[in-house]
Amino acid sequence: MDAAVHIRAARWTDKDPAATLIAAALHPTPLAAWLVPDPALRRRVLTDVAAIWVEHAMFYGDIHLTDDLSAATVGFHRYRPIPPPANYRHRLTDAAGPYTDRFDQLDTLLSEPRPTEPHYHLAFLAVHPDARDAGRATAMLTHHRRRLDRIDLPSWADTTTDAHTLYTRHGYTARPAITLPDGPTLQPMRRNPDRRGAVPINAARPADHRRQDLNA
Repeated sequence: MDAAVHIRAARWTDKDPAATLIAAALHPTPLAAWLVPDPALRRRVLTDVAAIWVEHAMFYGDIHLTDDLSAATVGFHRYRPIPPPANYRHRLTDAAGPYTDRFDQLDTLLSEPRPTEPHYHLAFLAVHPDARDAGRATAMLTHHRRRLDRIDLPSWADTTTDAHTLYTRHGYTARPAITLPDGPTLQPMRRNPDRRGAVPINAARPADHRRQDLNA
């Protein structure tokens, strides 16, 4: 990765660029074609749906970006149950239109195997197609791993099967795969923290300390 590019926490003004980046990264994949079969609508729908979750992560998780906006991670702090995005049903229907049921089906299938104990949910690791093979994904996962090891928290990710090797190199182990009806196979993966990097957490205020460290 270019040494001049560094990773930072997203600001509110990064909300739309982050959604655009996620849509661009997802657009050429079989998952995107399954979610939005019409290629004329695909990018717009993906961007609008991603914007819902990016905004939600600003309140219930965190987003990290490279300074050149070529890569991002979007995740949720699942220390306890979190609500759905505000006005989610209306907003999803407005964004996805005739493909709303496909996004609903994806949400249901991905949520079923998710851990019930406190964990970090890495919902998106997005790299712009023009920045592929430049070390961006590795840099983002390394940054993500170091943050979680500091607070001794497991991580859960929903990946495509072709990303399996990358995640495995960063300590993730595969869970049972999920095959979408007449669609691609997705690979849930879990990573337990490396406790050698953990720092003590005040048991009286565990959630506050975790939020502070994750947003560092």
